[in-house]
Amino acid sequence: MKTIVDEHNCSKYLVADDYSVVMTAEHIDMGDPESLDFRICDLNSSNSSLIENVTEPDDWYGCKYSCSADGTWTLNADWVDPRIVP
Repeated sequence: MKTIVDEHNCSKYLVADDYSVVMTAEHIDMGDPESLDFRICDLNSSNSSLIENVTEPDDWYGCKYSCSADGTWTLNADWVDPRIVP
């Protein structure tokens, strides 16, 4: 797996190793370059990083974990599950 993290190492996206991720100075393109799945416009090569060869946490959800450059996951203590309505 590989993850895209923001400048705080918050894991925003998690995709398979063979999934195409192209980071540019303006945005990040996701999926086959010929027919993109989607484009991430709030992240780019200057405010995010791609960390490859990570092991997915069993309960991964966007922003629930931070991931360091060596692939170590850390639970975000302030994370609130957006799927649970208070």
